[in-house]
Amino acid sequence: MMESRGRTPTQARLRRRFLRFCRIAPGWRVVEVGSGSGVVARDLAALVGSRGHVTGIDRSRVVLAAARRRAREERLDRRLDFRLGDAAALPLRTGRFDCALAVTVLLHVPRPQAMLRELVRVTRPGGVVALQDQDFGTQVLDHPDRELTRRIFEGVTARLYAEPLSGRTLVRRLVELGLERVRLLADVYQVRRLDSFTHDLLERRATAAVEFGLVGAHAATRWLAQIERADAADHFVFTLNYYGAAGTKPGA
Repeated sequence: MMESRGRTPTQARLRRRFLRFCRIAPGWRVVEVGSGSGVVARDLAALVGSRGHVTGIDRSRVVLAAARRRAREERLDRRLDFRLGDAAALPLRTGRFDCALAVTVLLHVPRPQAMLRELVRVTRPGGVVALQDQDFGTQVLDHPDRELTRRIFEGVTARLYAEPLSGRTLVRRLVELGLERVRLLADVYQVRRLDSFTHDLLERRATAAVEFGLVGAHAATRWLAQIERADAADHFVFTLNYYGAAGTKPGA
C-alpha cells in the first residue's frame, strides 16, 4: 500500500514539494519518524546527497525489512539506515540531526505530544522540524448522493484515524513547541481519473462503512457504481487537502 501510494504521480508531487519546502540541504543529517517502507526516506537520500545521511524510524520490523531491501536495490543503503524505535522515545542522541520530520503520521497518533517533543529534542539548534498530514475534513467527491458520501467519508475517517483533521493543527503544534519562523504549505491531492490507487481508496471506504454499520451493503455498492459511471462519463473529481508546516529550533 505504501509503495503503491508512493508511485502515484500526484502523491509523488505532493511529497517532493513538501520536502523542498523543508529546505533540506546536501550534507544534512535527517531523521524521519514513521518511515514505513522508505518511500520518503529514499527521496530524502537524494536530497542530502553522498555527504548526507538519513535515518528512518519505525515500530514495525516487517516494514523495516522491506525498507532496507529497497534501499539496497536502489544502492542507497550507504546514506540510509532504518531502525526499530518508538516515536515517543527515540533511540537517538539529542541534537544530532539537521532536520526531523514526520509525513502522514500524526493523524494515526491519539496523543502526539511526546512524539513531537522527541522530534524537537533530536534536532540541533537552528535545525528544522517539519510535519505533513492530510486533513480528512477537506475530502471532496462530486457524487450525486451527497448525504451518503458525507456519511461514508466522515463516519469512516472518524473511526479509522485518531485525528482525522490533523492537517489543520500542524502550525499550532509547532508554535506551541516553541519553534521559530513556522511556515505553512497547503497543497491538494486532485484526480480527474479513477486510477487504481484512488479506486482502491474509495472501495476501502465503502467496505469499511458497511463493516462499521454506517451504510448497508446495497447503498455502498450503489455509491461505488455511481463513482465508476462518473469516471466513464469523464466528470470524476476527487480532492483532498494536504498541509505541511516547518519551523526552526531556537538556540542556534
